[in-house]
Amino acid sequence: MHTERGFDRLVNFSDAVVAIAITLLILPLVDLAADLKDTTVLDMLESNWPQFLVFIISFAVIGRFWINHHRLYENVIDYSPALLWVNLLWLLTIVFLPFPTELISSTGQNNPSTAALYVGTMVLTTAAGAWQVLILIRNPHLQAEAVRGQLRMGPSLIALVLMLVVFVMVIAVPQFGLLWLFLLVLTGPGQAAYSRRYKRLNPGQTLPPE
Repeated sequence: MHTERGFDRLVNFSDAVVAIAITLLILPLVDLAADLKDTTVLDMLESNWPQFLVFIISFAVIGRFWINHHRLYENVIDYSPALLWVNLLWLLTIVFLPFPTELISSTGQNNPSTAALYVGTMVLTTAAGAWQVLILIRNPHLQAEAVRGQLRMGPSLIALVLMLVVFVMVIAVPQFGLLWLFLLVLTGPGQAAYSRRYKRLNPGQTLPPE
């Protein structure tokens, strides 16, 4: 058992890294402000709207990943070396995401290689998140007693499979670009269906939020 201070440092460090990564997304847009001396704000927005769109998408993506991470760690009271390292891997993918975001802003979302790098990074983030869930399932003593034994891989695997589908589609049908990300709206209904089926097969048991 590690100290509460040690676990708090893990969570606080994770939050800080995510905050830095999400802040990095805005920096390329800040540079556009230097061009305002030669143009109007409306003209600048009109000519650079793809960059703003990708910024909003990436902000939402990182925000969603952080929410899932926050919900998972709400039920965690301790950590293991494996959880620590896999969490660092998860953070690595989060910090890397601003790079493919900038590539898409520069080359366009219909470029198969940049779109694949962007979504591929999201696949790795999702996989690292699922790996953390697996570690917690195999080490129930790391979970809060109130939810111990309730964590399941199903919701994480549903999210990962859908992310892999999006990854394949941005490569196979690149003309739709990041529009394939809308397939991820199926994640919620898929996880809800899994929870209903689990409760039906296991009456009296509940699933902690992810």
